[in-house]
Amino acid sequence: MADTAGPSVPPILPLYVLYCEVCTFPPEYCEFGSSVSKCKSWLAEEHPELYDKYWSDEALVKKIGTLSLENQKKLDDDSAKKEAKAEAKASLAEKKRKESKITIKRVERNKRKHVTSVQGLEAFGVDLKKASKLFAQKFATGSSVSKNLQGLEEIVVQGDVTEEIVDMIIDQVGVLKGVPEKNVVRVEEKKKKGGDDE
Repeated sequence: MADTAGPSVPPILPLYVLYCEVCTFPPEYCEFGSSVSKCKSWLAEEHPELYDKYWSDEALVKKIGTLSLENQKKLDDDSAKKEAKAEAKASLAEKKRKESKITIKRVERNKRKHVTSVQGLEAFGVDLKKASKLFAQKFATGSSVSKNLQGLEEIVVQGDVTEEIVDMIIDQVGVLKGVPEKNVVRVEEKKKKGGDDE
């Protein structure tokens, strides 16, 4: 067979895209994020040539072009407000997370039967269905997600497994990674007896 190959075409190499470590946008889009000043600092430190390209005085003058000084000041104020709002939201979420409690309650059903109720795991980013499945597999018993009387979701595990669940949180087992032990509260709830004593 005759070789009929034409001129060789150079291979197309993949394009490398740099992403900002602060806002995860490419550096040319950092101005649209909520942490512009942190992005600028990171870019100046890690990639000074790109910082000059996007944030030097010449680049800003070119970018502004016909933008008036009033509009520029308004844009700067807006970005500062966005940053402050994002930081306040993050600190509020962190504070709420630190104050959240995980209630592990042993509830007496009848005679010597018990169930264990676990509330508050969702505040720490735990998927309740996955945690319920983990408990069911670990203890070889029934476990389900349901709403309690207050309308909050809780995991109900058949049997008295309070200590075992606390141990799983301490050992950071599976989906319970990141759940702090100090936020765990243990409660025992006894069934109220009716009018007749046995």
